[in-house]
Amino acid sequence: MNPEITFDTFGTLSSMNDWHTISPEKAIELLNSDASSGLSDDEVAQRRKYFGKNELKQTAGRSKLSILWDQFTNIMLIMLMAIAIISAILDLRHSNFPKDSIAIFTIVILNGILGYVQESKAEQALAALKRLSSSYVKVVREGVTQQLDAEELVPGDIILLEAGVQIAADGHLLEAQNLQVSESTLTGEATAVTKDADLILGEDAPLGDRLNLIFKGTQVAKGRAKAVVTKTGMETEIGLIATMLQTVETEPTPLQQRMTQLGKVLVGGSLSLVVLVTVAGLIKSGWQIFEEILETSLSMAVAVVPEGLPAVVTVTLAIGTQKMIRRQALIRKLPAVETLGSVTTICSDKTGTLTQNKMIVQQVCTNSFNFEVTGTGYQPTGEFQGENHNLLEKEPEISKLLEACIFCNDALLQCSRKTSQKTAIWSILGDPTEGALLVLAGKAGLFKEDLERNRPRLGEFPFDSERKRMSVIISNSDSDSPYVMFVKGSPELILERSLYIQISGKFQPITKQHRQQILNQNTHLASIGLRVLGLAYKPLAEIPSANTEEENEQELVWLGLLGMLDAPREEVKQAVVNCLHSGIRPVMITGDHPLTAMAIASKLNIANANEQVISGQEIAKMSATELEQAVKQVSVYARVAPEHKLRIVKALQKQGEFVAMTGDGVNDAPALKQADIGIAMGITGTDVSKEASDMVLLDDNFATIVAAIEEGRVVYDNIRRFIKYILGSNIGEVLTIAAAPLLGLSSVPLSPLQILWMNLVTDGLPALALALEPAEPNVMSRPPYDPKESIFARGMGLYMVRIGIIFALLTIVLMVWSYNHDLDSANPNHWKTMVFTTLCLAQMGHALAVRSDTRLTIEMNFFSNPYLLSAIALTTVLQVLLIYVTPLRNFFETSILSFTDLLICLGFSLLVFVWVEMEKLCQRYFFKK
Repeated sequence: MNPEITFDTFGTLSSMNDWHTISPEKAIELLNSDASSGLSDDEVAQRRKYFGKNELKQTAGRSKLSILWDQFTNIMLIMLMAIAIISAILDLRHSNFPKDSIAIFTIVILNGILGYVQESKAEQALAALKRLSSSYVKVVREGVTQQLDAEELVPGDIILLEAGVQIAADGHLLEAQNLQVSESTLTGEATAVTKDADLILGEDAPLGDRLNLIFKGTQVAKGRAKAVVTKTGMETEIGLIATMLQTVETEPTPLQQRMTQLGKVLVGGSLSLVVLVTVAGLIKSGWQIFEEILETSLSMAVAVVPEGLPAVVTVTLAIGTQKMIRRQALIRKLPAVETLGSVTTICSDKTGTLTQNKMIVQQVCTNSFNFEVTGTGYQPTGEFQGENHNLLEKEPEISKLLEACIFCNDALLQCSRKTSQKTAIWSILGDPTEGALLVLAGKAGLFKEDLERNRPRLGEFPFDSERKRMSVIISNSDSDSPYVMFVKGSPELILERSLYIQISGKFQPITKQHRQQILNQNTHLASIGLRVLGLAYKPLAEIPSANTEEENEQELVWLGLLGMLDAPREEVKQAVVNCLHSGIRPVMITGDHPLTAMAIASKLNIANANEQVISGQEIAKMSATELEQAVKQVSVYARVAPEHKLRIVKALQKQGEFVAMTGDGVNDAPALKQADIGIAMGITGTDVSKEASDMVLLDDNFATIVAAIEEGRVVYDNIRRFIKYILGSNIGEVLTIAAAPLLGLSSVPLSPLQILWMNLVTDGLPALALALEPAEPNVMSRPPYDPKESIFARGMGLYMVRIGIIFALLTIVLMVWSYNHDLDSANPNHWKTMVFTTLCLAQMGHALAVRSDTRLTIEMNFFSNPYLLSAIALTTVLQVLLIYVTPLRNFFETSILSFTDLLICLGFSLLVFVWVEMEKLCQRYFFKK
């Protein structure tokens, strides 16, 4: 071993990614280490200078002060602050208390705090990733085995592994004894992988098939091993995921983009109108009334900004999150509620999301019988469907096969009961594949505890990755042979060792035709995506000695084949239909075998059985442009690595798709963060995937995503509904204020404080109630709206301007009449109070009419939204209190109205409701024509 290894060599090792293509001896040689004695302290110190600590590093993010500052750079808040400052100067100049300015500044601060609370939660995905790192590790250094902090590992270190250990770095196996590693954090597949130190693989072997390597953050499920560290820190596979997480840029959601656009339009429109009114006023009356014109401009600017809108949007999204929790979807980031409604493509993992994450035996093939088995989950209820299926389980060769399923098995099938419903709940303790065999036997009325009571296990040859089979020795009821050995494992390898075949309870020599028939059956089952096991047995005269499996696992009697599958969830098929009906395309992205992936996809109608499946190996060879073209057609991706998932999501987004991505493993985190909506699994998901996601499925069910999308569409519809309501009213206010000086009125009809009252209370409360409007009947029978559409799309902008003009015309007529009527009045605020009251009451009628774009109010269930009725009643009462309660009247500068005045205000305000309803009738008439 050369102690003077150079930094150039370190650089080569750091960039090397094909460790799986070399032998253990070659790995030791390249790393300049020693398999028995490890590295010396001097070598460790030298390598640490180059490689640093074995830890995940985090780049600096936004500070909380920066996030707070950003809240006050919003263009609408900047304009409000400017208004507040000018208003304060004018009030102080006339020795008035600046209540308008204080009210405006209060709104600005509250909106800033609201935005800060939403954004200030720091990204915790990397912190969760760090928690996967092992604290301590057994290392051989200078010939001595010692326990060290995992951060001290360097490439070339020799580490020792055993069951239960979390692997602290990437490495190449040197020795492995029955080693099984759970790599679900990286590959997403729950089944532990059997490792083999002596394998040498091709360069294009996907991550999940690199059986001679180990990876940081995974866990040893079984066995022992020795390995040499090849990668540490950010160079490991988990480190690469951390890098991808930190390089994924978070894009604004459609709602955030629309609200930004809305702010720019409102401020631009407001400033244009202010300039127009100011210039017109100066031309008409000169500089002597500049202060009055300035007050008018300030009122207009306050009127155009919907101060209550951010709060209403936030509360609406929060209400949406509560509804989604009831549908088993937990929203982590508020804007995701609305964003869900824009989803055009759902990229879903297979295991546990589309499937039950429970292996189920679906096909049984013996020499005489081929039949299917029905049933779901671990419930031992189902039928054997074949010829004479009512008697199948009684056939000697099938009953013998079921005995093999029970005895050659280390799992347990357990039953508990829900005391409230008296419903049996079945679960598996142990390997899911072995559990599936117990469920199969249970469907025939055979249970492990019953059989083992009289026939205990007397010996065994445990599963071995080289033998790929397991054998157990059981006492036999047959007097000719007191013992029997049952064997299960790889069909090909067990068939090689079988000399006999059982037919109708008797065994006879196996022929060439028998072997070919069995191999054909095996190929067929594998081709439809089933995992296949072979079963055999052998009568014994005595219990064999330990370590004699090679000589005893010979001359077996072949029993049959079992084909099993992680079956689709029953409700997912309908959910996929709903997706397709709603213009949403489901896509499967899995680490599983292509055949298995296509078998599930075709059953769920995600893809046709003859459609193309793209593997991770193929994706790795594609350019970005090629992949962007492929994603248009391909709906199933198999054997994918983390970087492949990220590339698929990016390619779909390049095609204009709005992507929801599901995932549960660490490997999914970058793609979850990149997706427009990242959806983590609540039951099987890692902390990393949850922290990188926007939404967590509490039941890990694809159908829940579709339910959440429906809720998202409802939220978006309601947001458009109350924006239409709020801005239609605001435009009416602005035009009314702008008209006052142009018509020669002596002062502004509305003070900034009164405008704030309308924008926050008479706008805000009904707007919140409109957020609770039930879904339209067609919400899931139409394609998703374009996520890039403007907030003013589909006629909404024209509607707001049109209704705003109607608001203004009606109010201006009332204003001119009441102003002239009050010329001799001693109370100058009387006509202003009538204008103020009319605008507020007109908003109540508008709130009722705006519930639907097409249906008349009388055609709708009047009580389907009781919150709106309550909000209208409460707001009306509050408005009356401002007029008749002395402290409120003084503060808001209103005056008492007579009953006749109130009726006049009510009559004018009802005309807005009538107008909107008449518009619906006209649209219906012209649409029919």
